[in-house]
Amino acid sequence: MDPISRRRIALAAPALLLAGCHAANAQPEGPISVPPLRQVAPFPVGACAMTGQFQDPTFVSTLVSNFSQITPEWEMKMEAILKNDGTFDFTRPDMVADFAAQHGMRLHGHTLVWYAQEMPAFKRIDGAGKPFADAYRNYILAVAGRYRGRVVSWDVVNEAINENGEGERDCIWSRNLGPDYAALAYRHAQEADPTVPLFLNDYFLDTLPNKRRSFLRMAERILKSGAPLSGLGTQTHVSIHMRPGAIKAAIKDLASLGLPIHLSELDVSTRNADGVKGRFDMTPMSERLQIQARVVGEAMEAFMSLPAHQRFAFTIWGVRDKDSWLRRPPNAGDGTDRPLLFDDDGHPKPAARALVEAVSRT
Repeated sequence: MDPISRRRIALAAPALLLAGCHAANAQPEGPISVPPLRQVAPFPVGACAMTGQFQDPTFVSTLVSNFSQITPEWEMKMEAILKNDGTFDFTRPDMVADFAAQHGMRLHGHTLVWYAQEMPAFKRIDGAGKPFADAYRNYILAVAGRYRGRVVSWDVVNEAINENGEGERDCIWSRNLGPDYAALAYRHAQEADPTVPLFLNDYFLDTLPNKRRSFLRMAERILKSGAPLSGLGTQTHVSIHMRPGAIKAAIKDLASLGLPIHLSELDVSTRNADGVKGRFDMTPMSERLQIQARVVGEAMEAFMSLPAHQRFAFTIWGVRDKDSWLRRPPNAGDGTDRPLLFDDDGHPKPAARALVEAVSRT
């Protein structure tokens, strides 16, 4: 995920504005008990993780008890692997792969090509023609090849659509390899690992219908080129102000291509109002958590509405609230966001219960 503030508009997505005064008498509920999430769903339930978290026994216990799939939050991205001199360092991604294997968890590779990471090793050959194309292929072959048989899938191209949804991003890859840099990446990834599913992944597909249309047009173009795109990832970074029905509409549209769908990075921010300076929402946290649960329930219901062969995996972008990227600089705000399914101590929240209930009734 890109840590820059570009996703702040997710918190300002078409608002279901909350009037806090009517909840003044809301009573906090007692401890919540849910069965392990991985035992409830008939498909993989995933979470992202970083190697530093593996030293925290509560994190590990909550992760392995509830989730059956891991996405490396950043340690399989280019910045973690490609050194400035063009050599590779697989220390950290190997640790994630080893952890997944030791705990019997699936590993989703994330990500091979991302517009946001123009690394020095590639900048030195920017505009060089064949040397750049050769380095591009070599990087994808090296990384995807190293984890062949260990990953169950890859996000090959990540966040390729412009922020406003209008067309595709200009980036070092498109400038050097042309608009078909993405199709080329899928071919190289298949060369390295011929059987693993290869995904196109992006954000705001639920909050910006125009971006969703651009995303689908890109996917269709890749498919028409004959490149082995085999799944679509919708990140689903949203907030409690999400318009009801928006996630369902997005999932329905994405499913129209018939490819497997990965709901790949779900979190639901509980931040005040729409994030505009000087505007505050007095809704108590207890009520925000109930609205969060509704959003999570809708996301799971939308995913469950897919045919079974299109339900690739349902991934939460973190384990406990305090593990979330929304609680780290530069996105931390006042540090009170509670965007995940488990609280800081690893206890399930209403959102975890809503996920279980949504699976059970569909």
